[in-house]
Amino acid sequence: MDSQSEVYITEKDVTDILQVFTRVPALLLKIAVSKNSNVVKSFENQILAYKSQLSDEDLAKIEILVEMSVSELQLILKKTYEETHQKQLKILLEPQAESFISENLRELKELLFK
Repeated sequence: MDSQSEVYITEKDVTDILQVFTRVPALLLKIAVSKNSNVVKSFENQILAYKSQLSDEDLAKIEILVEMSVSELQLILKKTYEETHQKQLKILLEPQAESFISENLRELKELLFK
């Protein structure tokens, strides 16, 4: 796999990687965030199956993403929200979403890279 120093990740890459959240109905996402649900654990088998379809570069980009701070991710999501006005992104921008994002990124990192 490429080292992180050789792979560059753009705001579009982050948005593309996190687009899974925009596929979830806003109400369900709001419930998951409010309960601080571990959605990675819930979809572990699907994530592992999808991992086999990813290129080394895709995995390197995901690895960079899971290492980003929540505040940095939320800044990128805010820019995307301002362009798209997707309700799901607004939910992820709320302060109570920080622990949801942090926990799920940690779980994703552990699942894909440990």
